[in-house]
Amino acid sequence: MKLITAIIREVQLNKVHEELLKANIERITVGRVSGHGQQKREEIYRGMIMAPSLIPKIKIEIAVNDDYVQRTVDAIISGAGTNSVGDGKIFVTNLEECIRIRTEERGEKAI
Repeated sequence: MKLITAIIREVQLNKVHEELLKANIERITVGRVSGHGQQKREEIYRGMIMAPSLIPKIKIEIAVNDDYVQRTVDAIISGAGTNSVGDGKIFVTNLEECIRIRTEERGEKAI
């Protein structure tokens, strides 16, 4: 089991969601976050350059079984990619345990 976390541009969310649905990935969690990597927006205030602003982004988290990892990553790249700085990042981490609260199922069955 893996946890796939993607940080993408806000405007790309609908396209990423559509690509995930095409790949039969239906269970996702989405939240609003702020930050910056290489994509920094310096602001000038009263003639002085201020520290880079935090840029609004979308964080998507998807728990998948191992055989769904590549298709999930491919769908995110297809939906979020514009080939420019600021497209985002995808992190794939091991998921130690998953428990469905309602039924107490564990592991791959719970995902």
